[in-house]
Amino acid sequence: MNDFKETLDLAENIYFNPELGFKENNTSKLIENFILKYYPQTTLTKFAETGIKFNLGEKKKVHIALIAEMDAVYTPSHFHANKETGAAHNCGHYSQVAIILNLLKKLIFNEEYKKLDFSIGFVFTPAEEYLDLEYRKNLQKNNKIKFLGGKPEGIRLGIFDEFDLAIAIHSMGGEPNRRSIELNCNLAGFLYKYYTFLGKPAHAGFAPQAGVNAYSISTLFNTALGLFRQQIDEEYMVRINPVVLEAPMGTNVIPDKIKIGTDIRAHSVEYMIELSNRLDTIAKCSAEALGGKVKIETEMGYLPFLQSHYLSDFVRETFKNFPEIEYCKENSPVSAAGDIGDLSYILPCIQIGYNGFSGNFHGTDFIHRDSEYIFSIFPRFLLQVLKDMSGKIDKNLLYKKTYKEYKETILKFGGENEK
Repeated sequence: MNDFKETLDLAENIYFNPELGFKENNTSKLIENFILKYYPQTTLTKFAETGIKFNLGEKKKVHIALIAEMDAVYTPSHFHANKETGAAHNCGHYSQVAIILNLLKKLIFNEEYKKLDFSIGFVFTPAEEYLDLEYRKNLQKNNKIKFLGGKPEGIRLGIFDEFDLAIAIHSMGGEPNRRSIELNCNLAGFLYKYYTFLGKPAHAGFAPQAGVNAYSISTLFNTALGLFRQQIDEEYMVRINPVVLEAPMGTNVIPDKIKIGTDIRAHSVEYMIELSNRLDTIAKCSAEALGGKVKIETEMGYLPFLQSHYLSDFVRETFKNFPEIEYCKENSPVSAAGDIGDLSYILPCIQIGYNGFSGNFHGTDFIHRDSEYIFSIFPRFLLQVLKDMSGKIDKNLLYKKTYKEYKETILKFGGENEK
């Protein structure tokens, strides 16, 4: 079954026509056409503007979701960016779609999927990248979505209710010379904090003492935050990056308003909540110390992604007997984030990394390099993983949480991204 060229052509069609989240109309249509070409008897479920879900055959005792992401990143300077929208596929999502569709074709060939003791569903999710927020918030306002990320929206809509576990894939960073996979790469969760410091205007030359300098309050906040970093536990790989969002100021008037925004990234839900509270205290005390006030807003991003080591063990065992892949990288957590963290909260998930690219993630030059590995060898590896898992999954070792439990966790952050 020589399907390498078809897979590469599909991947490059998506790569050279990148689309941002909840706008992946061309990509979604390509996926739909491919599915109906090779599995016309299926019933497709559309969700979250561009998402697609369907099941392969009848459901069995264990039901597995295979997930691919569709969206591009906003990087106008990328050498293959869409000139009108600034979208560019410099995170590798285009390759996920092609790989998973190649795997679908392999499962259909000789009815391989019927030989497994579990059933499989395919979920193509939109809007993994957390960007283009003005557009997404407009979708919220018009009741087209409730969450800003594709998988959280899918969770809300019940797209994942029927599954017992999920397997996702993702391109790896760096350019190792060996054909490689990656396991157990945990991701941080994140939320956004917005601090609007309010002072009192006055003539900066005639009577500065009559005013309250909001800019000075923000400086005190940033200084205190800098000193606070010494108390942050490095175990959770925390990242905090405050920036000025709004600052209407002139040199002849004491500034009375400035808005600071920052993310809080960490590998623990509880620690993110603790840090959020500590930053709120720093902001309130900074404002009070100089006689001003602060308005605090919290916007939830994604939950930390804690991969299932139980499921990764199956992948590792297949790797040991798959000589075409030379190296397996493990347990190297990063402070990047993804909405698969939200999905991992409600059911066990893994995300298998694969290399074969050149250029930098989210940079100007990211592109597939080892096409044979990405679009031919790696899909065969995934098929072998599924075969090796058959008959070995212990459902008692899996967990399942409800949308209600998920939403309660989001609310603990003092804000939620469901409006």
